[in-house]
This record gives sequence, C-alpha cells and structure tokens, in this order.
Amino acid sequence: MTNDLDNGARRRGAILAAVCLAGLALPLSFSGGAMATPALGRTLGGSAEAMSWVTNAFMLSFGSLLMLAGALADRLGRKRVFAWGVGGFSLCAVAISLAPSLLAVDVLRAIQGAAAAAALAGGTAALAQEFEGPAATRAFGMLGATFGLGLAFGPVLAGWLVEHFGWRSVFLTGAAAGIPALCFGVPRMRETRDPHAGRFDRLGALLFTGALTAFTFGLIQAPGLGWGHPRVIVLLAGAAVLALAFVRAESRAQRPMLDLSLFRYPRFVGVQLLPVATCYGYIVLLVLLPLRFIGVDGYDEMHAGMLMLALSLPMLCVPFLAVRLTRRYDAGVICGAGLVLAAVGLWALRWALQDGAGSTAIVPMLVIGVGAGLPWGLMDGLSMSVVPKERAGMATGIFSTMRVAGEGVALASVTAVLAALLAARLHADVPGSDMTAVAHAAVRLATGDLAQALALLPGIAPASLRTLYADAFGQLLAGLAGVTLACAVGVLAFLAKRPAAHIGAATSH
Repeated sequence: MTNDLDNGARRRGAILAAVCLAGLALPLSFSGGAMATPALGRTLGGSAEAMSWVTNAFMLSFGSLLMLAGALADRLGRKRVFAWGVGGFSLCAVAISLAPSLLAVDVLRAIQGAAAAAALAGGTAALAQEFEGPAATRAFGMLGATFGLGLAFGPVLAGWLVEHFGWRSVFLTGAAAGIPALCFGVPRMRETRDPHAGRFDRLGALLFTGALTAFTFGLIQAPGLGWGHPRVIVLLAGAAVLALAFVRAESRAQRPMLDLSLFRYPRFVGVQLLPVATCYGYIVLLVLLPLRFIGVDGYDEMHAGMLMLALSLPMLCVPFLAVRLTRRYDAGVICGAGLVLAAVGLWALRWALQDGAGSTAIVPMLVIGVGAGLPWGLMDGLSMSVVPKERAGMATGIFSTMRVAGEGVALASVTAVLAALLAARLHADVPGSDMTAVAHAAVRLATGDLAQALALLPGIAPASLRTLYADAFGQLLAGLAGVTLACAVGVLAFLAKRPAAHIGAATSH
C-alpha cells in the first residue's frame, strides 16, 4: 500500500514537473523573442510590419485558439493534446532556429502559438485531474512560480544568448524545456476525457479567430498605410462584423465556446478588467522597452536584459505575497491597489526615460512590477470564485482567453498608437518631408529601428530623432497609466464589495 502511494506521488510529481517545464517555455518564448527581435532584424532584414509579427503571430494564434484547445483536450484527451502541444512547440522552436527568412520565422511563430495553446490547455486540465484541494493549490502555485521565473529571467537569458550565440539560440530554449517534458512527463500521465463533452462549437471558434485576426492585422497595417486606407478600413470593419456574428452565434449555441450569460455577474466583469490592466500596464512593456533600450538608446542585448530585471523580477515573489495578504484584506482591494501602484510607476517612468534609459528608470520599473504582481497572483483564483461553482470551468476558460488574446491586441494597439504619435511629431518637426517616408520612418522608429528611420529622414539629426522619440514614448506611457488607473477604478467598483473565497496562487499564462 505504501509503495502504491509512493509511486502515485512520484508519478504526480513527474507530471507536475513536465507541465511546469512546458510552462517555463511559454514566457521564455514571449519575453525572449522580444529581446531577440532587433538582432533577428539585423540578420534577416524585412519590413517593420513583418518584424512585428515575430511576437504578434505567436500571441494571436495562442490567444485565439486557447478555448478551442481546451475543448479538444476534454474531447480527445488531456494527455494527447498536451503531448501534441509540447511536441509541436519544440519542433517549431528548432525550425525557427534554422529559418532562412523573416517570413518563415513569422509563419513558424504562428504555428508555435497554436501548439502553445494546446500545451497550456492540456497541461492545466491534466493537473486539475491529478490534484485536488490544497494539493491543487500548491500545484498551480508551482506552475505560477514557473511562469514568474520565465518572465523574470527570460530577458537576461535571451540577452546573454544573443550576445554569445546569436538570436537563433534564443528560440532553442523552447525545445530545451519542451523535449524533457515530452520524454519524461508525458509517459507518466493518465489519459482523461470529459465523458459529457459534446460537439465542438466550430462556428464560434472560426468567428472568434477571424475577428481577432482581422482586428490585429488592421492595427498592425494602419500606421504604415494610414487609418483611412481601404485595406485597413475593410479589416477593422470585417473584425467588427465577425465579432457581432460571434456574439449572435454564441447566444444561440447549445454548447457555446463563450457563455455570454456569465457577463451578467458584475464581479465576473470586474475580473475581466484585470488582464486588460496587466496587458496595457505591464505586458506591453516587456516588448516595447527592450526594443527601445536596444534600438534607440543603444544598449546591447545583455545590458538591456539586465535593466529589464527591474520590471520582471517582482513577478518571482509579489504574486505569493498577494496571496498571503488575502488573509487580512479583500482580494479586490489588493488588486485595485496594485493597479493604482502600477499606474503611478508608469507615470514616473515617463519622466525617468525623458533623457534616455538609465539607472533613473529602475525605481519606476520596480514599482510597475510590484503593482502588476499584486493582481497577477490573485486573478486566476478570482476568475473561479466570482461565479457559481458549476460554471467555474467556463469562467476560467474565458478569463485565460481574455488574458492571452488581450496581450496580442494590447501589443498591436500600443505599437500602432506609438507609431501614430511619432508620425504626428515628425510632421510637425520635419516640415516638407515626404508623407510616405514620414509614415514609414514612424513605423520603423516605433519598432526600435533608429537606423532605418534615419535613412528614411536624412535631414534630421540622430539626437533630434531620439528626443522626438522620447517625447512620443512619454506620451504613450501617460496613456498607459490612464488605462491602468481606469481599470483600477473599475476593479474597485466591481470587486471590492465583499471578501472573496480562498484565492489560490496564480497560474498565469
């Protein structure tokens, strides 16, 4: 009997280790990929729009397919979908490291995002089947710590790899984490399915993916083509039509991918503001700041990664501090206070970066990291606690999709806004310049490509262009602070009403 218990504990430990290894690869792929993008661009070339897809293609497919992957895991088996996801993710990582062109990288990143959705959906569902009660809280807490580890040290690891082995080595970290999970963890998993799983909501999945894809494409192409360009108008209008069709289809489906009736719960609506706030107040900085530090401020990848530690290191400990604070304070109040703190940090960072990146940025970045870390540790548990227990599975699926899909939308929209701010300032400060050249220069500058922006605008000095960029970036940070603060007010209004149920540690994405 004792041997059976020991074997069961070892088997569950191996499964947890496998899911955590796979989970480690996801934030490494996100934050590491952002650090590798400037070096990748120097090697492979390509347009600014194509460069933006290195991150956006991954996030778009990841976010749009996450709910579908969860449905597949219930129907086809959690072990099978997890194995497919980890295997596909690792193969894509190897293929990206060998990619001959930027187009190949972008396509492979989209496929890798789909594999990541399968790995996350299958892995978390498998953990839910293996662990119960306090053991489940500890297991998901370990997974959350793994995500924090990847976010904290991903930029530093990526910077070191780029400096010593080149950008291709950064993407191999996904395979380095995924292959051991596939070889040692998957064979120990039990295959489980939902015996009551019905037909897929194919129409809902297609409409949701189409709307998200069209919207993201429109946002990415707008800065270069102009917001009034027919292609941009068609994409954004098409996204709106597909979104309305998705809502209509889900309201009529017997087993909808998205149960719209959950939005009747005010506290559920409040929970959805949390990923919106962390996307605009924290996640976008994991991409924008390395692009700025390397491409505009002149840091090498290693030093940029070290500076990014100030933003990402709090994710290692603050989420767990937030969980402990729920013993004395309301979870909604803690989340709202964290977002207010993040907004203050964003506003302070605006002035700290006015004269370029340096040590003055460290304290505001730490404040942002601490502020974002407080809701980060609580929002997964809140997503389950604010709806009836029997609907917790659907609620967490919606929340996870809001988080991951929101990251892609936030990144695309913030980059578009930065490009628009830069274009407006260039038109004002460089009179007589060609309109098309200004638009392309603004897009290049928004993605951290100062050299190409200068080539497009030979009449402007590098120091003047850096000053112009700093002003536009500061204006963007002020806007992000405003969005984060508005979300904080909404969270406090919807969530800070009564003590929430026991909150488990974060599972993040």
